[in-house]
Amino acid sequence: MNLKEMLIIDEALRLKPYECTSGKTTIGVGRNLDDKGLSEVEAMYLLTNDINEFQLALSTDKDVGDIFGKMNEERKQALINMAFNMGVPTLKKFKKMWQALDDGHYKLAALEAADSRWYGQVKSRGRRICDIIKSGNLDSYKGLK
Repeated sequence: MNLKEMLIIDEALRLKPYECTSGKTTIGVGRNLDDKGLSEVEAMYLLTNDINEFQLALSTDKDVGDIFGKMNEERKQALINMAFNMGVPTLKKFKKMWQALDDGHYKLAALEAADSRWYGQVKSRGRRICDIIKSGNLDSYKGLK
């Protein structure tokens, strides 16, 4: 028996946040999110995993995978950004956008993305993403670090 195994027995392994007996939001093996949170390294690890999952989901999807695969890397990044925000199932509902992308009509695809509730909700993020869909480059993000 090692310490990790002991702590898993005593704290339990919980993959979704829960409230511990002290009333703190907790996850994993006793990680107190209220007081400790995550380190930047941990957050970047989670982000990398999430990006990889969205990229895999889009590239292997039976409905949009072929279209996604035809996009340049910048447009793929824009689509992953959208999926990150709304989820793949909701992104797949942008039928006219996907059709325009498939046809190579990028300006129309950007207009279709902009003609959505999502666009109104995300404000400047939507403008930046639609610009990438239209232009195929990341210029809309220059100077925004």
